[in-house]
Amino acid sequence: MTGSHIDRLIRLLAKLPGLGPRSARRAALQLLKKRESLLQPLAAELVQAAESIRNCSQCGNLDTVDPCTICGDPERDESLICVVEEVADLWAMERSGVYRGRYHVLGGTLSALDGVGPEELKIAKLVERASNSRVTEVILATNATVDGQTTAHYVADRLVPCGVGTTKLAHGLPMGGELDYLDDGTLTAALKARSPA
Repeated sequence: MTGSHIDRLIRLLAKLPGLGPRSARRAALQLLKKRESLLQPLAAELVQAAESIRNCSQCGNLDTVDPCTICGDPERDESLICVVEEVADLWAMERSGVYRGRYHVLGGTLSALDGVGPEELKIAKLVERASNSRVTEVILATNATVDGQTTAHYVADRLVPCGVGTTKLAHGLPMGGELDYLDDGTLTAALKARSPA
C-alpha cells in the first residue's frame, strides 16, 4: 500500500491527457526512482512555470511575456490573423514554420451540449482585432470537427462587418482530425491551399 503523498501524486498524474491510473503509477515510480535527476528538477520547473507563464492579452498564447513573443515580433505580418481553437493548435501551426502572421486563440469551440456559447469564447476580442485597418485576412484554422466547423461559420459571420477577407484551411485536413496531431507537411499543404470561408 502506498503512502498518501504517493497516492496524491498518482491521482494528479492520472489527470494529465493520455495518462490513466496505470500509466500514472508507472510515471510516479519513475519520478521517485530518479528523484534527483528527474523529480526535483521537474518540481522546480513546474513551480517556475506556474509563477511566470501567462496568457498573452492580445492573442491568448502562453508565454512568459505579455504581449507574447509572436505578437511582439515586428517581422510577423500583422495583416494576417490565424484563428485557432486552443494554444496547442497555435503551437502545431508554428511547428510547420510556414505561417508568419499573427494568431488568435478562441479558447475552445461553440458547443450547445457543453453549454459553450459565443460569450465563453474570445470572439468579441477577435472582431475588435479584425476591425483594425491593418488586418486584411483572417484565416479560420479550427479543427475539422462538427463543433470546429460550426465555430468557423459563426466567426466568419461575425467578421463580415469588419470588411476583412476570411479564408479557411483546405479540406485536406482529415474530418474529425485535430491540428495538434497533424504532421507538418499536412499543415503546410492545408495552409497553402486555404479557400474563402
